[in-house]
Amino acid sequence: MKVLVTGGMGFIGRYVVEELLTNGHTPIIFDHHRRLAKEYPEGVEVFHGDIMDDVAVTEAMAHCESWIHLAAVLGTQETIKNPRPAAKSNLVGGLNILEAAAQYNLPGTYIAVGNHWMNNTYSITKTMIERFIDMYNRNRGTKINIVRVVNAYGPRQLAAEPYGCGKVRKITPAFACRAILGHPIEVYGDGKQVSDMVYVGDVAKALVRATEKAKEGVVFPRVVEVGPTENKTVGEIAELINEIAGGKSEIVNLPMRPGENVGDRVTADNSTLSLVEMDPLDLVPLREGMEKTVAYFDQYLTETNQK
Repeated sequence: MKVLVTGGMGFIGRYVVEELLTNGHTPIIFDHHRRLAKEYPEGVEVFHGDIMDDVAVTEAMAHCESWIHLAAVLGTQETIKNPRPAAKSNLVGGLNILEAAAQYNLPGTYIAVGNHWMNNTYSITKTMIERFIDMYNRNRGTKINIVRVVNAYGPRQLAAEPYGCGKVRKITPAFACRAILGHPIEVYGDGKQVSDMVYVGDVAKALVRATEKAKEGVVFPRVVEVGPTENKTVGEIAELINEIAGGKSEIVNLPMRPGENVGDRVTADNSTLSLVEMDPLDLVPLREGMEKTVAYFDQYLTETNQK
């Protein structure tokens, strides 16, 4: 099966491409990052384009049998002062994918966010496309499944400044780089908010399996939610990462960042994993996944001469 992966060179996208190859499928990467050409997997077709370009999206979708839509502008506090670029990309890009899917009768999967109820640009725009998918499935005959993911983490996630070139601060790279270097680990709020984590490889499995089901004509009656059974607070995650890295860092609390609230709980109903024939007990345990991730960032910081 030929599967178009939008944002295929992103953090989750790379794992999805690898999972597709492992399962005998043919991924086609749709991405606008020509500067990453040397990093494209050998032998994998790449379609350069922007998801806001309806012509490019329609042309790319014409050459595949299904799709996984990952491309989006990320950011919680980063997109609040100017929501327009993220809104345009996530909404127009999402609608371009849905329209092409309807035109060519192409089944596929959309990645949604675990914090779908939060009022920040990313959560709002991603969740609006969930509602459009319901409309398309009901009224346009599309076969689209939704996989909603809590905080994905793992090796190769991009660190933000001052540790990397990323523009969006993600919890795991931020905590891991600080812990490895002995810098204070900055936690927003009192750290008691729940922010469940899921290993990125498990996310890729769920997305690929949801796409295989869509190709079989199966549209799930519910959104698939990918996340652990045991909930963890942000403070507990910081403590775990600090311990794995050697326990050299002080954990400090900052004011809550815009777009989030004290007491938030980002969790998943992982009973829905049965829809993609996954067992929550088979997900990579948090400590195991974090040990791999901290080891990756330790090597990354060494290679970038930050240690």
